[in-house]
Amino acid sequence: MIKSLLFDWGDTLMKNNLECDTPMAFGEKVEPMPGVIETMPVLYNKHKCIVVSNAKDSNSELMQKAFERIELDIYFHEFITSKELGATKPNPAFFQGVLSSFNLNLSETAMIGNDYEKDITGAKNVGLKTIFITTEQGEFPNADYVIPSFGNIIDILLRYSTNENSRCSAL
Repeated sequence: MIKSLLFDWGDTLMKNNLECDTPMAFGEKVEPMPGVIETMPVLYNKHKCIVVSNAKDSNSELMQKAFERIELDIYFHEFITSKELGATKPNPAFFQGVLSSFNLNLSETAMIGNDYEKDITGAKNVGLKTIFITTEQGEFPNADYVIPSFGNIIDILLRYSTNENSRCSAL
């Protein structure tokens, strides 16, 4: 059973503004990805929700401030970035550091992200369950589940709880 969820930040939870050269906490616009606002209250009530990021301009405190701007911070138990961990995704040390920092059980934790190499392959290499959010067609062997939008996560977690060993593509 999945008890903890690790979420990538940029373009998984919030839209990246590549034109902004300041931390998102201070940027002009902070915008959630489609489905995040509706889905996070449900996920938060059933799972430990943690935001993990390679954020180049933010540490965990600034990342949390960005979430506060759109009142999404209340749906996450923890925030951590590569700055605190001393490693970046997809390095196994990043994911091992997250697991260790929050005393998470590997078999009960899933990584959710939109970057196949950094989020999914990196997480799979340390043994995490993975949920890849993409509308791209293709083969993604390191993803346990492939979904087209954030809102599909609830259905996937229901499948995990009923059949831990199945693999499925929702595309």
